[in-house]
Amino acid sequence: MSNIISVRGFTPKHGGNCFLALTATLIGEVEMGDDCSVWFNAVVRGDVNSIKMGNRVNVQDGAIIHGTFERAGTIIGDNVSIGHNALVHGCTINDNVLIGMGAIIMDNAVINSGSLIAAGAVVLANTVVESGSVYAGVPAKKVKDISPELFEGEVMRIADNYLKYSSWYK
Repeated sequence: MSNIISVRGFTPKHGGNCFLALTATLIGEVEMGDDCSVWFNAVVRGDVNSIKMGNRVNVQDGAIIHGTFERAGTIIGDNVSIGHNALVHGCTINDNVLIGMGAIIMDNAVINSGSLIAAGAVVLANTVVESGSVYAGVPAKKVKDISPELFEGEVMRIADNYLKYSSWYK
């Protein structure tokens, strides 16, 4: 059974058809929509601020979602994939976004809809990522507009695949 921990009077909540891996940890003020998945060794830590996730969010193995006490909660929209070992901290990620493996998204950054953050990218605090863009590098900068093929072939495909993968464990 995954680790679901209450703290400061808050207990994590999740919608229907969610998969929480055996070693996933959800703490405190966490709200997830339907069809979400939190994978092995991922931590969704709503102890110091709130974490709100929409529907069809997948938080892959080793990823960490957190916030900053009294300053920055985390909001994640619908159809978002958080790649393996990514760190999402006190930011807003809008709908239909892929956060690549090992990427870091810092406080008060806003990742607008239809975007892709490349593996290993570091999105600095207060950065606003343009909708429909690919950002890469350290610090992350726009490298191009996302093509329809990249959007369908990566952002949407990965979100769809993780819904399928989670069904294998139920």
